[in-house]
Amino acid sequence: MKELQYLNKYFSKYKWRFLIGILMTFFAKFLALKIPQIIGDSLNIVEDYQNGIVTDLEEVKHQLLINVLIIIGVTILSGVFIFLMRQTIIVTSRLIEFDLKNEIYQQYQRLSLNFYKKNRTGDLMNRISEDVSKVRTYVGPAVMYSVNMIVLFAVGFTQMVSIDVKLTLYTLIPFPLLSVSIFVLSKIINKRSTIVQEYLSKLTTFNQEFFSGIDVVKSYGIEASIIKDFDDIANDSKEKNIHLQKANALFFPLMILLIGISNVLVLYIGGSQYINGEIQIGTIIEFMLYVNILTWPVAVVGWVTSMAQQAEASQARINEFLKQVPEIQNNSSKPFSLAGSVTFKNVTFTYDDTNITALKNISFSVKSGETLAILGKTGAGKSTIIELISRLYDTNIGTILLDNTPIKEANLNDVRSQIGFVPQDPFLFSESIEDNIKFGKEDATEAEITTAAKNADVHKNIIDFPNGYKTILGERGVTLSGGQKQRVSIARAIIKKPKILIFDDCLSAVDTETEEKILSNLERISKNITTFIISHRISSAKNADKIIVLDDGKITQQGTHNQLIKLEGYYKDLYEQQLLEKEN
Repeated sequence: MKELQYLNKYFSKYKWRFLIGILMTFFAKFLALKIPQIIGDSLNIVEDYQNGIVTDLEEVKHQLLINVLIIIGVTILSGVFIFLMRQTIIVTSRLIEFDLKNEIYQQYQRLSLNFYKKNRTGDLMNRISEDVSKVRTYVGPAVMYSVNMIVLFAVGFTQMVSIDVKLTLYTLIPFPLLSVSIFVLSKIINKRSTIVQEYLSKLTTFNQEFFSGIDVVKSYGIEASIIKDFDDIANDSKEKNIHLQKANALFFPLMILLIGISNVLVLYIGGSQYINGEIQIGTIIEFMLYVNILTWPVAVVGWVTSMAQQAEASQARINEFLKQVPEIQNNSSKPFSLAGSVTFKNVTFTYDDTNITALKNISFSVKSGETLAILGKTGAGKSTIIELISRLYDTNIGTILLDNTPIKEANLNDVRSQIGFVPQDPFLFSESIEDNIKFGKEDATEAEITTAAKNADVHKNIIDFPNGYKTILGERGVTLSGGQKQRVSIARAIIKKPKILIFDDCLSAVDTETEEKILSNLERISKNITTFIISHRISSAKNADKIIVLDDGKITQQGTHNQLIKLEGYYKDLYEQQLLEKEN
């Protein structure tokens, strides 16, 4: 149970709720256990009347009526306490579930980009949903029924011992066997639960990837193949679940068998004592009622153990991520105001997941307010420069300076909050267009949203939609065309009014005319903003203050547009090629 010890902080946080719930449980079960005693007394009264010990029939009737009323009252009062017990313990388990999900989600946000390259979305989703649900059953129902069991056994056996020690001891005979059985089955359930959760993650991941790539599946006509793959994973998952449930299925029959043995022993031993005149018939019935009241708690031992073992397996999977230390650490709490200058000094960077060295001893500088264009072939290292500026990764060798401050020493949150980033593959959320633009500035006014959309040359498209800016987008912005998604993404970046503006080949899906309009608008609004433009088009780069050309992670050319078109090399070749294409 060591993995579940992580939850102790939540038990401490809500200790008063749990204590009240335990107190309600004690009152509820204490009252419930009074009923067998009252019924036993009632039967003894009847037996005494039949044996002539008590002769007044009216007195017997009166006493039986009082006992009936007491039973009704005790039952109602016990029900009230049970209601209060559930309102405290079960509700508290939901609060812990809420806190745990938030903690996991915050951890996911803290973890670095590299983490998400190594883990699948479906698995991450499963741990914050299915695994947390398993843990909730431990902190809620498992705790509640465990307290129920303890109180019932403590009060019930105390009462039974006070009535007849010998009969009580015979009743306890099956319990050592019960303990050994639970120990063995618990180990089996824990192991099988872990496997079940792993297969559920595989199933979730497969579905997530299928839904995300549904257009590829349909366009290639491979639905039958995908269904077959899904069936294979689903069948494996089914078999693992059946394997787990076979172990779970042993609990209840075993519990009922042991309780049945206890009942037989009570009847046999108690009957012998009654025949010998050692006890009254009411005592036997009272013991029978106690044994059957304890049937459910004993049966619950198996259920609770199963829940605890499944929760242990799930919490171990959760702890695996919660214990992850983000690679990118915020090393400063001091506020950092960014002017916009960026300097790379002998920067070398290698991706540890692929072992590809994307940048090799790169050095350049950009003054505040300048525009730098970066060109190069696919895989030359262009996007890596941008990821390092946003500090999505840290350099292996070399230094990056922001306003002469090493980027690792600047407040990470302040740095990112002052950078506007338009990625190569724009991501839009399943919200309205307005909300997607407002991700750049949460409190943006309607006028600011419209201005940003106009500067991104997407306003005309938006107002043509039936609901305009209120149009709800599909997943990942699938409702829009590629060019429209890029332009909404640009609007989201520029509404932020950042100190550094980054465009990672974000105009590739728009035509040349639209590109010219957007670049003209950007040139106007980014006069005091340091701008980085990654592109494969000369038209996007020609007006930049500086241009660098990358090849295999190295800077092979740098200068202005007019300088580079006079030099033999990649830039001039690309310029002439695109000029020829434009003329044709």
